[in-house]
Amino acid sequence: MRRHVRTALTAATAVALSAALAVPALAAPSRGSGGHEATRQAVRAAVADGVPGVVARVQRGHEVWAATAGVGNLETGKPRSTRDHYRVASITKTFVATVVLQLEAEGRLSLDDTVEKWLPGVVHGNGHDGSRITLRQLLNHTSGVFDVTADDEVRRAYFTKDGFYRVRYDTVTPERILGIAMSHEPDFEPGTSWNYSNTNYVLAGMVIEKVTGNPYGDEIRSRIIKPLHLKETSVPGTRATLPRPSSRAYSKLAQTATGPTYDVTELNPSIAGASGEMISDSADLNRFYSALLRGRLLPPEQLKEMKTTVPTKENEAYGLGLRSYELSCGTTVWGHGGDIHGSHTRALTTPDGRHTLAVNFNGDWTKKSDAIVEAEFCS
Repeated sequence: MRRHVRTALTAATAVALSAALAVPALAAPSRGSGGHEATRQAVRAAVADGVPGVVARVQRGHEVWAATAGVGNLETGKPRSTRDHYRVASITKTFVATVVLQLEAEGRLSLDDTVEKWLPGVVHGNGHDGSRITLRQLLNHTSGVFDVTADDEVRRAYFTKDGFYRVRYDTVTPERILGIAMSHEPDFEPGTSWNYSNTNYVLAGMVIEKVTGNPYGDEIRSRIIKPLHLKETSVPGTRATLPRPSSRAYSKLAQTATGPTYDVTELNPSIAGASGEMISDSADLNRFYSALLRGRLLPPEQLKEMKTTVPTKENEAYGLGLRSYELSCGTTVWGHGGDIHGSHTRALTTPDGRHTLAVNFNGDWTKKSDAIVEAEFCS
């Protein structure tokens, strides 16, 4: 039986709290605050622009700087913590791609293998054909496989108030996700274009399981989380709650940045699965992307493959579970973003892995973290 859920905030409550948000509290940096004033101001500006709360953490050499602004709980006014756990959503894709590339380095699969080789009969129907799609095309989103989150029924169920509170604790299997995706036509012929599709990484997770005989989450734990001592990072499966410490997560549950605000903290993340179920904190994200770009997780050949990109839009490109961004100052950073109910995250690093930033909003209706990224890497 689904447990009873309640709407945490009404529009009136949000208005009552607006004064508190207008002058955000800022946590003291952990160490070495020099050179981050622009980042500090950008963090504050995000809250002034309507984000409930922000946490940002920077690692630059041996220097660690962290700050928060706004609140982690709109009802109590409790501030965010620099140690908050949060859902990192599509940042999960970098972990999954890393495992696939490790398996390639071990000779257990090839990026040029077809999906059909490993998952016979899974990608078919309405023009989908797994025998024409490679693992590389899954990882860089050139497969043309329909994105399950673009399905109208999925949107109504998970991204509207009435739907979300009915299904938030439901378990969704990869087979169900694939069934929804295969009921649609492909976006394009494999290899002819680019379109971000969460379905690609649900398939990649299934490939990991077929190759290794283990759940993809177990492979992430043994290959990445344990070796890097990412003690605050987890692959939660069907667990709906966040580890402590954590803040509440908020959404409009509508295609708008106005209107009532709802508490969406509890969520069974199986709807995202290998495309976006993971939980972490800012320190662990910084450690992961630094280690990845410094070659601690992949041999040079596989890291080069991961960084071989497809242009997506001006100044952005997508590799294998890894994005590159050319900033206004000409600096290029690598990493990924993640958006899921009540959480917007960016985790980025310079090419040498020595300057990293992880930033999280505990509200999903605005994704204006670009200013924070620009402030940190360009100021």
